[in-house]
Parts: sequence; C-alpha cells; structure tokens
Amino acid sequence: MRALSFGLCFTLALVGSASAGLVERSLRPEMRPSSEAPVAAQTAAVAVAIRPIARPAVVTKERAVTPAAILAATSNAGFKRWVSGFRGRALRAGISATVFERSFRGVQYLDNVIKRDRNQSEFSKTIWDYLDSAASDTRIANGKAALAQHRAKLNAIEARYGVEKEVVVAVWGLESAYGAFRGNTPIVSALATLSYDGRRGQFFESQLIAALKILQAGDTSPENMTGSWAGAMGHTQFIPTSYLDYAVDFTGDGRRDIWADDPSDALASTAAYLSRFGWETGVPWGVEVTLPRGFDYDLASRKIKKSPTDWAALGVIGANGKAVPNHGAGSILLPAGARGVALMVFKNFKVIERYNAADAYVIGVGHLSDRIGGSGPFKADWPREDRALTFVERQQMQRLLSAAGFNTKGVDGKVGPKTIAAIKDFQRSVGMVPDGYASLDLLKRLR
Repeated sequence: MRALSFGLCFTLALVGSASAGLVERSLRPEMRPSSEAPVAAQTAAVAVAIRPIARPAVVTKERAVTPAAILAATSNAGFKRWVSGFRGRALRAGISATVFERSFRGVQYLDNVIKRDRNQSEFSKTIWDYLDSAASDTRIANGKAALAQHRAKLNAIEARYGVEKEVVVAVWGLESAYGAFRGNTPIVSALATLSYDGRRGQFFESQLIAALKILQAGDTSPENMTGSWAGAMGHTQFIPTSYLDYAVDFTGDGRRDIWADDPSDALASTAAYLSRFGWETGVPWGVEVTLPRGFDYDLASRKIKKSPTDWAALGVIGANGKAVPNHGAGSILLPAGARGVALMVFKNFKVIERYNAADAYVIGVGHLSDRIGGSGPFKADWPREDRALTFVERQQMQRLLSAAGFNTKGVDGKVGPKTIAAIKDFQRSVGMVPDGYASLDLLKRLR
C-alpha cells in the first residue's frame, strides 16, 4: 500500500464514474506499485492471527503443468522467456514447483496493464474535483449505509485496534466503493506483466513473489486472486507485501480472506495496518482552520509543527471560530494554496499516508470519514476557476523556474519540496502571495 506523493498538484488516475447513482468507483490515485454486495453482519469478535495457518498445497491427480506448457499458453515470446527465468528465482525464494505451476497456468502478458502504467502521469485533477467525488452525497450516503449494515463487526474491529470505524469505512469507500469495485484483473498475470516490463521490475517482482507466498499459504486460489491492474487486492486494496505483513484473520477460519463478499478480514486488516503505524484513537486526521491576514506562508509546511495553542497565538483558529482543541503538534497544509481550504493536520494524517501517500487521498479519507460521522462540508471554498496543470505543463514550469534563477533541482513533473521552494521564491520576487501553489496563473507569469 504505497503511492507516490503528488505535492500540490494531484495526478489522479480514476477508475470511472458513478454507477446508476448507487455506488461510485474506487478513487485510489493509481500511483502505487483500484460490486457492492450486502452481507450479514457478524456480531462477535473472534481471535486474530497475524500470520495465516500454513497449509500444504493440495496435490490433485491432474497432470502437472510443466514450464514448457506454461510458455506455450502465453503469447509474447520475450514474456515466455522471462517466465522461464523467473521460475528459478521463485523457487529459490521458497515457492514450491507445484504452487508455481498452478499459479502460472494460463498466465498472460496483459497489454492493457502496461498502457495503464504508462499513462498515469497524464491524468490531472484538482483537489476539489477529487474531493467532489471522494466525499460526494452518494459516497457519503453509501458510507453511512455500510456503517449501519456492518456496525457490529466494525465496533468489534474498533475495540480491538483502536481505529475509528468511520475511518475504516472511508478507506473502504475510496478503495473499492464499499466492495463494489474490487477489480477483476488476474493478479499473477498483472504482476508478471509489470515485472517483465522492467520499468519498476524489481518492485513488481517482489510483489509477485509475495503473491505466490499468499497462494502457497492457502489464503486464496489463483483464480480468486484478482484485483487492480497494479496488483492491489480485495475490499481495501492491499498490495501483496502489505498483505503478508499486516493482513489479519478476523473471522478465525484460518485464512486472511480479503477477497470474500464478507468484508470482515479486509476491514480488520485495514484497521490493523493503521494501528501498526501508530494510529492515535480519538485524535482527528486534521481540522479546517482560518488563517489570519498577513499569515507567514513559510509556516505552511509539514516540517513545521506547533501545538494548537501556539498556532492560536499566531492567529490560527478553527473554521468554526473556536480555538482548535489540543490534539498534539499539528502542521498547516494548504492543498490549493492561499485561496483554498486551510487545514491543521495531526499525526493521524501521516498514518493514513502510509496507506497511500497522495495528499488528495489522505484528505479524501479524512474528510469522508468526518462526513460519514455527521460533520458538514468544508466551510471555505476552492479556487474552482483554476485547473490542474498537466504533466507537460508542470515540466515546463520547472524549466522556466530554473531558467529564471529559481532552481527546482530537476525537471520531473512532480511538485515536491524543492519545486515548492522555488515557486515561493519566484512568487516573492513578483509580489505574489508566496504559498508555493503550482497554479495556471503562476505558469502564465513564468511564460
């Protein structure tokens, strides 16, 4: 469960639009290496096993599938050779020949997976467009319904792991629209394709080995191991290595089944994951705040942390007009610059980042969880007349900044800390508010 950070301009590959007004698709930004079926609520908590009960692979009387047969079933000659070479590496990593051969029976090179991987950087969406869908009326209503339907098991999960049920439900809502869009791509084929492709081959091969270990443990079958094109699986879209490290067997049946229609194991695994990374019970991910006139925008940095009392001394108060309660050290975050919503974010923001590092995703989970819990929308508005810069425009912005003497230390189309610092210096030089926001107006001034 990892993603690349988007900085202040969010690159989002969305799975699709609303389906008949009932559910909305997954809103995971597809940068990590993503059908609502009602199920009976489970009323009792049961023992949790961090590791599954290891079971020997089932040996049938079917004729063994040889490497030659595997290769004959695939269509790409180079891919065939890669599979043959990978088999040896998998066996050296502890995968049995029986499990490998069964898992790779019918494996295919998936052209569409490579197309999706290549095209990610071209999808640009503003934070407000993203949140309009992430916390839409439909997604909020469906989240409240999901919470009500599974309240007993969610209460048990919250009691065990200390992660509020609204947060777990919000992750579920953004990852798979509450189980409606879990993905139907064969995971072994997808990860094999991405491993062979080589662009991030080492990462994806490690995920493929992990997927084979999951199959060897008996948690699911190759046919049932489906998910997103990038290898994320189940209701809350675990990648294989995260599954091995953090998924739990909440139902006590000896399997960590995040693929089943019953979401118990998947929801508990999400809570376990957040808990393991330091979730603080009763502390918000962040709160909306109002900044004073003349605010020093250099203080709007995740690196700068102050207590709510210290922020209040600088004129920063809650958007409700009251002092922000003492939730510990917080930072000021301006996801759309000085003209958008201002947030004071706390430790739990960083914990959600471990699930997906895109600021848009973290704010989406946090805001959706608040809305499911009964809170209202953000009070401030967004600069909706603006639009996100495309990948090519962000590269152009970096080149122009560096040419003007404000070095971004590279041209990669990513608005990271060095680019933000360069933007602030340029903004000061031309009398703009130095908020570090990569806006279309900034690019026009540079041109």
